[in-house]
Amino acid sequence: MIMKKDLSINFLGVNCENPFFLSSSPVAGNYEMISKAFEAGWGGVFFKTVGIFIADECSPRFDINGNTSAWTGFKNMEQISEKSMEENCEDIRKLKKKYPNKIMAISIMGENSDEWKTLAKNVTDAGADLIECNFSCPQMTSHSMGSDVGTNPDLVYKYTKAVVESTKIPVIAKMTPNITSMEIPARAAVKAGAKGISAINTVKSITNIDLENYTGMPVVDGKSSISGYSGAAIKPIALRFIANLKQDSEIRHIAVSGIGGIETWRDALEFILLGCENVQVTTSVMQYGYRIVEDMISGLGYFMEEKGIKSLSELVGNAIPKIIPAEELDRDFQIVPHIDENKCIGCGRCYISCSDGSHQAIDWDSEKRKPTIKDNCVGCHLCMNVCPVQDCILPGEVKWKEGRKSHNVVVKHCYE
Repeated sequence: MIMKKDLSINFLGVNCENPFFLSSSPVAGNYEMISKAFEAGWGGVFFKTVGIFIADECSPRFDINGNTSAWTGFKNMEQISEKSMEENCEDIRKLKKKYPNKIMAISIMGENSDEWKTLAKNVTDAGADLIECNFSCPQMTSHSMGSDVGTNPDLVYKYTKAVVESTKIPVIAKMTPNITSMEIPARAAVKAGAKGISAINTVKSITNIDLENYTGMPVVDGKSSISGYSGAAIKPIALRFIANLKQDSEIRHIAVSGIGGIETWRDALEFILLGCENVQVTTSVMQYGYRIVEDMISGLGYFMEEKGIKSLSELVGNAIPKIIPAEELDRDFQIVPHIDENKCIGCGRCYISCSDGSHQAIDWDSEKRKPTIKDNCVGCHLCMNVCPVQDCILPGEVKWKEGRKSHNVVVKHCYE
């Protein structure tokens, strides 16, 4: 049964019925698709990037890294919208008229200041609630667009300013992860007037090498190219960049829309706990359809009910104070794992991994097929990570390093 709980949240002055938005991608490219998504329960959409440039796409243009039942990652060689600005604006008008309470965030991309201004004015007139400047698509055929712009703070500033001066609605800058420090172009966007940041877009990749044609995947007339990688595999990268943005003293106050590997309500919650007030989804929809949002809404609702949380805003950014520099971590102790003999199936995985990949701190009784933690254990917890049995190996005794004073230590015990 779907949990009906108030998941509304204010994002850049716009009230959203829930934080779940389609990201600017193939799943949000026309009236029919977005209408279907709104009916399924999505709070809003970042409309597939509108440009003066009209994409001429290759075939095929998708590839997965993993298997058909559980994608590890997804490669996408598709560019921005294949429709004209006028066609897209007509769809935006129709959608806003039919769904006045749904949020229309329109992604745009130009090749020069005049194009950015033209696009901003037209989508604003069409009824956009928010504008997202796409500075991050890694597979554009023009170097004057996409991630090549997003890695240049001067251009980010220039084009953001052009858009801000051409509209009265909030402007969001979409950042590229194909950069060492995302904070630098993000600061430039904020300085130019952006009120929010979207992060991250896809990561430049070659997912697989085709052994038939000796090229990357997907194969286009015997050849391929480097392009964007998304899905569950990039979530850790996205969370890292968002934490960096939220810890930067100049821009930590800026609203963030989180993107990258969000497939479940728990994924979404992780982004929210790092400071996102809004999350965007594509790959999950490609696998499971628009109705996946029902699971996200219900799951997040049950979590809030269980924790006694009345407003989604109470969760925003709660994890940030506990993400600290490596030099500030408490290194006075070691937590020795405990093996539950009743749950152990004698597979030997922990022993092999510790012996060959860690600190040789597990003894193995080959007759009884029983592992035992030795005194030289350093508490790295590799054994916990390779054990195939839920809760068979958990944190045990806290041991203090020689000469260190004991104190209270928070230990994680729940590994679901």
